[in-house]
Amino acid sequence: MGKLSRNKGKRYERELANYLSDNGFPSRRGQQFSGGGESPDVVSEEFPFHIEAKRVERLDLYSAFSQAISDAGDKPPCVIHRKSNSESMFTCRLSDLVALLNQQQWKEE
Repeated sequence: MGKLSRNKGKRYERELANYLSDNGFPSRRGQQFSGGGESPDVVSEEFPFHIEAKRVERLDLYSAFSQAISDAGDKPPCVIHRKSNSESMFTCRLSDLVALLNQQQWKEE
């Protein structure tokens, strides 16, 4: 991966952290040098998923999701991704989404 590509990824991680923070999930860019479950691309105590952020034109979603799974630790994994001139997209396992929605409904009752 070239320097320009790494910089694009870093910018996207900051953009994503700012977006989540502005929408009620205080976030910051992770510590990428250490690797592993303690270093998601975007760190948020409030956001219920481990975030793998990808800013690429051609995403190998299954490889990105495998990376998210291996780094996720206790949180369910997700990939938040975007290509040029497009909106960000969110990908997670359906079972994790349903479990989260059921847990949220329980809190509201």
